Amino acid sequence: MNKLSNNYDLEERTAKFGENIIRFCKKLKQDSISIPIINQLVRSTTSIGANYMEANGASSRKDFGNKTFICKKESQETKHWLRMMAVCFPNNKGEIRLLWKEAQELTLIFNKITSSIRNK
Repeated sequence: MNKLSNNYDLEERTAKFGENIIRFCKKLKQDSISIPIINQLVRSTTSIGANYMEANGASSRKDFGNKTFICKKESQETKHWLRMMAVCFPNNKGEIRLLWKEAQELTLIFNKITSSIRNK
């Protein structure tokens, strides 16, 4: 497969998104409220890339569709946890907003992929 740019390489894009979330979370002050939210955010975000890797190694079209649908669900969940992060860390709203936008773009991409698979 020819890769037009990193923006279109979903394996790389989802991995970088997970890395960016990890870097962001590592610099935050953690307390009893933020720790579970940070954990959930890291889990949902890194799951996007892991499931996309699994989708690319899928044994069938149905398996690919199922893994891609999980990517979409994890992207949506990530948006929720980022919203909660904005409440925990109001001074970081600008950075959180940028991360949320990437989660939204990934949600839309995976939604398009899953709907294309369903319509074939």
